[in-house]
Amino acid sequence: MPLRSTARTSLVELVIEQMERLIADGEWPVGEKIPAEPVLVDQLDVGRNTVREAVRALVHTGMLEPRQGDGTYVRASSGFGAAVQRRLRRAADLETYEVRACLERDAARYAAERRTDEDLAALREALAVRGRAWEAGDAARFIEADVRFHRAVAAAAHNSLLAELYEHVSDALREALEAVVGAPLLPDAVRHQVAAHTAIVDAIEARDADAAERACLAHLAEAAAALREPPAAPAPAPPPTPDSTQEESPR
Repeated sequence: MPLRSTARTSLVELVIEQMERLIADGEWPVGEKIPAEPVLVDQLDVGRNTVREAVRALVHTGMLEPRQGDGTYVRASSGFGAAVQRRLRRAADLETYEVRACLERDAARYAAERRTDEDLAALREALAVRGRAWEAGDAARFIEADVRFHRAVAAAAHNSLLAELYEHVSDALREALEAVVGAPLLPDAVRHQVAAHTAIVDAIEARDADAAERACLAHLAEAAAALREPPAAPAPAPPPTPDSTQEESPR
């Protein structure tokens, strides 16, 4: 949707409304940088102060995020989404996983009941990307692939509100996943969850809602248990041997 010239009444409010619509419609996707201030001034046909006030207002709501020396980026697709993200940022990792379990349990069940062939293909591809990222040892790519997989499950549920809520939970999910992947001795535990994720897709393919729910809750319980466990204490250093502590006798 192209930007259009704005009327000279309630300029800030009208500019805010246009920017919100551009974000909601995906013209300015979440994670992307918005046009620079001079471009906005030219396309909106308003002054710099009007553009700055509008951007400042959207930064205050959490929809936009300024990055020093880089520009302003889209952080959330709606004011509601920004509010959800603010609340999730104050939540503990375990709380996030518990809320995630509520969403993903029902998403998996509905996906098993409603999935299309296209949904199934997207799930298989997301699962394959996740597996390749783990085998490559690329933690950042693995986290992104895992989030993509669970978004695909939510999309396959064909409930637009559930999918939108899950989109807004994704940032907090990413942070919680970083805590799990980066915790001591957990890489093997994450590898073991490959089978759990495959079980979710198999159940969705078979249209077995009960099995999809069980598989989803099983792998989330594993992750939640990992978050509850305190980090493993480092092994004590072996005592020094007599030879290593004995001083040389003076010559």
